[in-house]
Amino acid sequence: MQRYKLLLVVILVLALTGIVRAQQITNVTSFMLDLRSDLENTANQALGDGKRPDSWTFDINNTASPTYAADLWYDNELLATAVFGDQRPDGWIGAPVTKDINLVARNIRHDLELTADKVFGPNNRPEGWKGNITLFKCDRTIMNTVLILQTTFNAKSATANDAVNYCQTVSSENQSLVLKQVLSAPEIDAGLPDLLLAARGDIERLADEELGLNTRPNGWVGNKDKTSPNLLSDNFLDLENLANEKLGVGQRPPGWLGTPPAVPIYGYQYLRFNLELLANTLGKTPRPRGWQGVNPVESCPTPLQNLVTLAQRAYGFSADSVPAGAFCQQLAVTVNNTIENPPPPDTTSAANDKFVFQGKYAFTYLDVKATQYMGIMPGGTKFKAWYRNFGDSTMMFVSGSDFALFVDRRWTDMPQDTYERLPSLEGVKPLTFCDAAWCNGPGPTPTPTGGGAIQALINQGTPPAPPDINQVQNQKTQVSWNNIRVTYLLDNAAARTAQVTLEICADTSQTDCEPVTRVYDNTTGTAKAVLSQQNNLNVYEFAYGYTSNLLIEGPTRFSPDVWISDPTIR
Repeated sequence: MQRYKLLLVVILVLALTGIVRAQQITNVTSFMLDLRSDLENTANQALGDGKRPDSWTFDINNTASPTYAADLWYDNELLATAVFGDQRPDGWIGAPVTKDINLVARNIRHDLELTADKVFGPNNRPEGWKGNITLFKCDRTIMNTVLILQTTFNAKSATANDAVNYCQTVSSENQSLVLKQVLSAPEIDAGLPDLLLAARGDIERLADEELGLNTRPNGWVGNKDKTSPNLLSDNFLDLENLANEKLGVGQRPPGWLGTPPAVPIYGYQYLRFNLELLANTLGKTPRPRGWQGVNPVESCPTPLQNLVTLAQRAYGFSADSVPAGAFCQQLAVTVNNTIENPPPPDTTSAANDKFVFQGKYAFTYLDVKATQYMGIMPGGTKFKAWYRNFGDSTMMFVSGSDFALFVDRRWTDMPQDTYERLPSLEGVKPLTFCDAAWCNGPGPTPTPTGGGAIQALINQGTPPAPPDINQVQNQKTQVSWNNIRVTYLLDNAAARTAQVTLEICADTSQTDCEPVTRVYDNTTGTAKAVLSQQNNLNVYEFAYGYTSNLLIEGPTRFSPDVWISDPTIR
């Protein structure tokens, strides 16, 4: 699994210390070291002292590494697979999508706490456990509501870290703060009677569908007066009456909200949520003709509704593009991703574009020392430069929409005088990643004698020549993908990839086989990275399905293609 590809962080300028956020992380380096300690303790308890899954990184305290956070996430996922299997518990966050290293660390901590609940028992932790911020045990929506309230609306949580029923308490506090910051507006109060009357109409429509036209249970109020001060309470009484009639007295579907807050706007929120839940429970999909509840967000849990409201106010967030199927689950993912990775500010001004240039087949690296080679940036690829290296070095840190890497200025169109105006890397440790199609690494450190990036730099940027296919054909025997024996080591269902070892065989019986020594991708013009070795065989990562335009070589045979099965058909 390529941690650098799966860890979709776009962290452009971020030191590993010193950022104080609503999550109360005051020193992220110390926080991640504590996180690693608790991760290792949980692994010892779950697997046995010192036993770890294959591919465990053992990156214990090298916080200066550009992949330290990625390794934490990767090992946390390996442990989760060992504990839970291929499934994850409800509320699992998984791969980060955020620009903020504090949030990356926070989300890994949240997921580790779910694993620890399984291994040690809920709310039971061993002596020496270092995770002590209770907020990080709450679900992602609660955590991000606290975040946006503080960072955007300057409304700080006052719930004590040791409060009883902490997550429920802070969720109630969030509700109060959202009311104060966003929902206490004259236009909202003015529109409430129309919303309540529309809900009354839908209650009556649902009753007509279920009980018959104008047939109502005893005690039905039927208040349809928009100006009535009792319209909200009468709507609640009739909805409860209808639920008793159809589901049984006191029987309610999971998630049904009880007594509403005394605040009218939240009363409507509870009313509409229960009404939509009852309609779903009774199978009214699609809704009866004339149904006025047309905002699908109102059918989602109220904490999620409030987070959507904050995101709309802060970032102009819209739920219009969220797919209809499993809408609330999709909405939760989308709005939480938005909070953790907010839209960038307008960058159309000349001042913001002054360090935007293009690559000229530049070689890219995860580190400023150019030891972790990631591939060739295609000519014409736009990037923004952020930092230059010290002294006479020509290395600089750049980013694009799907990468953040180090390149040599000489293989870009940036002038030397512009390069010299960049801020230096002093005191900054930017996190690097690459999700671009042209990335295929990290690979072993290239050397002049072995070819690769350094040789190309010496040759003034000439890309390395691909293998001579004619020479390979003359010297080796071509076989098809049916002759390749694939040993599956690790699957990433989310990315639909697998880590595998390959052996290339004389025939389809796959008995007379030899190890694959090199895989060259003719589409990207790069050698496929060797992630590690297993039983003296190279470990590669491939997408599920059929991949062609390759050169897969063994000592005496080669193949142009390979088939990687997904777990359901092995």
